[in-house]
Amino acid sequence: MQLTESRSEGLFRVYDIVVPAAELQQQLAAKIAEVQPRVRINGFRPGKVPVSHIRKVYGPGMMQDIINETVQKSTREGLANVRAASEPSLDLKSDINKVIAGGEDLKFELSLEVMPDFEPADLKSIKITRPIAAVSDEQVNEALTELAKAQRGFEEKQGAAAEGDQLVIDFLGRIDGEPFDGGAANDAEMIIGANRFIPGFEEQLVGAKAGDERTLKVTFPEDYPVASLKGKAAEFETKVRTVRGPKQGEPDDAWATQLGFESLNAVKDALRQRIESDHNQQSRAKAKRQLFDQLDGAHDFELPPRMVEAEFSQIWRQIEQDRAQGRLDPSDEGKSDDELKAEYRDIAERRVRLGLLLAEIGRRHKLEVSDEEVGRAIAAQARNFPGQEQQVFEAYRRNPQLVAQVRAPLYEEKVVDYMMELISVTNQSVSREELFAEDDPPVAAPKKAKKSKAAKAEV
Repeated sequence: MQLTESRSEGLFRVYDIVVPAAELQQQLAAKIAEVQPRVRINGFRPGKVPVSHIRKVYGPGMMQDIINETVQKSTREGLANVRAASEPSLDLKSDINKVIAGGEDLKFELSLEVMPDFEPADLKSIKITRPIAAVSDEQVNEALTELAKAQRGFEEKQGAAAEGDQLVIDFLGRIDGEPFDGGAANDAEMIIGANRFIPGFEEQLVGAKAGDERTLKVTFPEDYPVASLKGKAAEFETKVRTVRGPKQGEPDDAWATQLGFESLNAVKDALRQRIESDHNQQSRAKAKRQLFDQLDGAHDFELPPRMVEAEFSQIWRQIEQDRAQGRLDPSDEGKSDDELKAEYRDIAERRVRLGLLLAEIGRRHKLEVSDEEVGRAIAAQARNFPGQEQQVFEAYRRNPQLVAQVRAPLYEEKVVDYMMELISVTNQSVSREELFAEDDPPVAAPKKAKKSKAAKAEV
């Protein structure tokens, strides 16, 4: 095999590969000799079929297999020392029929993009400020109050139903005087003000008492999921079975025991730990954002165009989906496609630049994600599907791309952890409101246009 680099333009490379016809014929002769003892053809004794006859009958098919194997092997060997940034494209330059017949060398062209060669900035020169917020007793008490509201339950009460009360009702719905599917229920529970029923339904039961019967007049919304009911006026004959009011009283040890805790203090400790976890995650996210901003500003190397185009295409598909569903970012409203594409291409370039930078830092420092770490992450995802864990594991076993999607964020976080140990980090105490406030857009470097959207898109 002969490999020659024929073109080198930026990160684009083209290699010419030539496999001599004689080399292919040697492989064909070896393959024929290997199968000859096992060949069975009418008119010949087993194992005695002439080589010339095997070549005539099976040679073309064998040669096609040899060519396919040779192309794959030549590609692997030829690119063994090349850090490819894209899958190589293959362009056959020979007449395949002549190659199969042994009358022409196998010639093909490989084109691909290679990884850029750059020197990462000195991590020890990077300085960031990490915001941290302590968890106050007031926050814990607020969380306890919200938990108590959600878990306090209801108890039967005398008198009229009010906002926040739970009712047990029977109802029968009619449209144009006729009952309809799904419009009836017995012993249905509803909470006035929870907005879980058709608009206007719950409000008409304010003031009702146990035993009352009311006819509720409502109109189904235009976006109701059942097409036959959209926009239809309906009447519901409703009987109130029971009126229940929220249980009164402050949370205590007995209430905590009902939730599975030893005491009320144990509930508070659990809430404090949850809030601290939220704070830590947000603090890390903001520190990571600062780190990425500085890394992005400190590097300006050539990017593989195909990699950027693939990243941009993925982002743009999401933008089009958001626009179709009416969820376009408010800052994008009123902008032309050309303006949006220019801005989001900057985002794609930033993401590719940071991805290559993290990969290079991880490569230089031999950072890896073990199969065990990936397995734990997959197991954690499987636990989100009780009863279907085995199907989740099987899906990952069959699809290496899914496994790669799990490994990638684990690798990024491992590299970020490594960098955080080397950079200069100063902690700054802030309030919870400041910690969770949206960051102001950073000052854009000349090569960037929209850092604020870049940060949103990259993480």
